[in-house]
Amino acid sequence: MHEDIDLWMCNPVKYIKDMIGNPLFKDHMKELPKGVTIAPIILASDKTCLLQFHGDKSAWPVYLSIGNITKEKRQQVSAQATVLIGYLPAGKLDCFTSDAHSLAGQDGIEMVCADSLIHRVYLILAAYVADFPEQCLVACCKENWCPKCLVMEDKRGDPLSSLMWDPQLIKEVLEKWKNGQHPAEFEEYGLCTVYNPFWADLPHTDIFLTFMPDLLHQLHKGIFKDHLVKWCLDIIGEEELDAQFKVMPHYPGLWHFKKGISMVKQWTGTEHKEMQCVFLGILAGAVPRFSYYAQLRIHTTESLDCLNNALSVFHANKNILLELEVCEHFNIPKLHQLSHYIQSISLFAYCTSNKCDYEEQMAQWLQCQEAVFLCRSYLDWLSQLPTVTSCVDDECRYESESSDSDSEIKDLQTQPCSAVHPANMAPMTDPCLVHSLAKNPAYPQQSIQHLVTTHGTTMFLQAFKSFLQKHIPHNTIVPGPQDHFDVFHQVVIVAPSNLQANDSQKWWCIRATPEVHSGPGRKPGALAYDDLQVAQVHIIFMLPRQFGTYSQALAYVEWFTPLREPDPSSGLRQVSHSTSIIHIDEIVHPCHLIPKMGQSVDCRWTSANTYELASDFYLNSYIDLDTFCMTAMVD
Repeated sequence: MHEDIDLWMCNPVKYIKDMIGNPLFKDHMKELPKGVTIAPIILASDKTCLLQFHGDKSAWPVYLSIGNITKEKRQQVSAQATVLIGYLPAGKLDCFTSDAHSLAGQDGIEMVCADSLIHRVYLILAAYVADFPEQCLVACCKENWCPKCLVMEDKRGDPLSSLMWDPQLIKEVLEKWKNGQHPAEFEEYGLCTVYNPFWADLPHTDIFLTFMPDLLHQLHKGIFKDHLVKWCLDIIGEEELDAQFKVMPHYPGLWHFKKGISMVKQWTGTEHKEMQCVFLGILAGAVPRFSYYAQLRIHTTESLDCLNNALSVFHANKNILLELEVCEHFNIPKLHQLSHYIQSISLFAYCTSNKCDYEEQMAQWLQCQEAVFLCRSYLDWLSQLPTVTSCVDDECRYESESSDSDSEIKDLQTQPCSAVHPANMAPMTDPCLVHSLAKNPAYPQQSIQHLVTTHGTTMFLQAFKSFLQKHIPHNTIVPGPQDHFDVFHQVVIVAPSNLQANDSQKWWCIRATPEVHSGPGRKPGALAYDDLQVAQVHIIFMLPRQFGTYSQALAYVEWFTPLREPDPSSGLRQVSHSTSIIHIDEIVHPCHLIPKMGQSVDCRWTSANTYELASDFYLNSYIDLDTFCMTAMVD
């Protein structure tokens, strides 16, 4: 039988020349050596159904990128750092073949790179990104086998170490089968009849090692959504799990499942990740913890041990699922693939070294040490200066003609709280953080009685008196109900990049708003001071001028008890509900608290009142990767 098919493709070398020579990527590429360099090729394919309700229309696009460009830049669609190079035939055929053009990897090609110099570039296939069925297709094995190792098909649910595939042996077996010799290894290894795989002649390529960890398909949509969530629903029931998601407190950027999760019919990777942010606080488990460790951009031996321990904890306790009859077996391909994460990270991650350009590294290290010393000396000098002045400086006083708004924050029409004369500056908790307020307060000249009514701050006056006694002891004016305060509705914290999570700056918005007729107010949680004490921010305000000139805004907060030891089952820290007034720059990070719900959810609880009605909480270390690095990884 014969069938004609269409193969749409282009010359991938042309796109690689465009990417490696694009000056826009110069700052996102690692330093290019003189003369010769390697371009690690990253291929990705995903068979896509074009129509959901009509016909059998599908496409099989193939994408290409290079490892010289940073991960963040490759993820930006507008950057054109990942390009479409062709469509594979999507017909129901029994083979997957492609011409192997290997000369570019053997002899190299001269290209103009981003540094405007000509380099001989060797194109080496380094990674192939695909879902599990496509990995098996590329590896020429059946889907009941692992595309990376020779684990037996009925042992994939056990924490075993198996031999890896030998590409040379597999090519010989496929060649013998093609010639009609029928070797025993063909059936023993579960191979498919692919006689000329596209990777057979690619230089310096082990196709079985190019299958990298896939967070979306293996973790977010795979183990977590398809298995872990299903098991938990079977254990506690849809109604109770939905109730716990409904009362989850709000957090900036967090998807609130106001109707629960059982009503969601169409899931995407975004919903899976949003669910993981709070899932571990509702039900204990080690799989979400494994997912967060796997997302780190920088690993150490300690973090790899934590990654391995999280998987070991799951295997040590998984039999309870069999006893509860919510799972028949653990022979799950994507569960087995988690065992290859540590190996892939150890083999292919870039290892920091002092063997390359060591003189330049030594000079940079000494410059950093000198900069740290100068900064510390400057901060020590600031700490010896008075933090307030008894006179009123009209130049430091802001105007209150209009209110602060989201548009002002987004347009960066903000002023750092510390952007004043050093003589009026209080010591900062973290000099790397910048706290910004709008030019004008959102709620000018608010009386204490109004603050108590709208913000629920019954202890505000007492806390304000304590603040004046501690920080302005020479003040002779006694605060009372007649005083008015200019109140802001949010503060924006700009933090430097966390190299373990991303390369870009982080912007956190802590918004404290009063109750209105259309809905409840916002009283977000926050981490304060270097020891990460947990507080709920009620009011952000400026010191009235009659009490003196103060450089920073202040925040009225309600403290929770100090962080306790992590819960042994979930790894989360438990906190309970004192009030005080602190400097705004003592707030270092927003936080999310999950109420301790027990066997069932209190029927009075809603997402707006759980902070007031619940007595104990868990500090949610999994709300984002930055919080995870600050809290969960310090244990």
